[in-house]
Amino acid sequence: MAQVWRCSGLRWSQDGPVLVWDGGRRSALGRGKSVAFGVPDGTVRTCVGARGHGCPRRTAVPGRSTGARCEECARLDRAHSVAADTIADDPRPYRVYLAWFGPGMVKVGITAVERGSARLLEQGAVCFSWLGTGPLMAARRTEELLRAALGVPDRIPYADKRAVRSELPRTAEGRAAELVELHGRAVALTGWPESLAREPCLPVDHATVFGIAGTPGTSGDSGAEGLPVAFGEVAELVPGGAVGGELVAAAGPDLHLATARGVVVLDTRLMTGWELCPAPETATAPGGGHGFPVRELRRNAGFQDGLF
Repeated sequence: MAQVWRCSGLRWSQDGPVLVWDGGRRSALGRGKSVAFGVPDGTVRTCVGARGHGCPRRTAVPGRSTGARCEECARLDRAHSVAADTIADDPRPYRVYLAWFGPGMVKVGITAVERGSARLLEQGAVCFSWLGTGPLMAARRTEELLRAALGVPDRIPYADKRAVRSELPRTAEGRAAELVELHGRAVALTGWPESLAREPCLPVDHATVFGIAGTPGTSGDSGAEGLPVAFGEVAELVPGGAVGGELVAAAGPDLHLATARGVVVLDTRLMTGWELCPAPETATAPGGGHGFPVRELRRNAGFQDGLF
């Protein structure tokens, strides 16, 4: 029987993306690296648990779920997260940020200062700027103020981010334009908590880190010219299936893989909960391939109207 591993997700640092496996093994994902794996026949995807603890029932979860948690573990994980707004006594300092993902796609959020920009890399933010730093509840109040006063959300679906990734402005200045304007509007608002120190607009661009810098690509273009347009995205992993290709870009949880049929996007959150094995020769051959269900990639979806 082939050796199997369980993936616990994709992690980001300034050095790039890394796949983390149960047991602590890590696989760095540099551009140009071959990515290939399969799901053994007869395998069932099971819940990954919550807060570092395994699911006591090892409940089966759907292949298309990006959370890979059963209802009970999902509730437990959410209840103990900062996003749930149930932790009021966290003594760590937090930052409020504005993140830009594409034309008309700006969101506001908070992250612990100690995490640096890791949260922005994990979300696939093409560029971002800090807004302020202070205690958790002050950061929360500022986040709510900006959502209400400026009409910006605190969440943008990953599908919408993928839809515009190959059609972004060519320059860092062009990508930061909306962010700069909205930052100015945000810091001019009254009602900011006194304990939150405002920060200047200093846009940070992740296009080069993600591998999407340069001119917009077209299907089949080389990564040096820009991000090659993907024809589809992996819908789910299935027993007996496999995928293999060359990594041309990575943003947030998404890997853009050049396969024999073209570039396909793999959301690595779909990998969690599965037992994975080395891919068969058909997937590891030059150009690679895929045996998982693939759906057409959405285009130009989810633009916000009336942002400014």
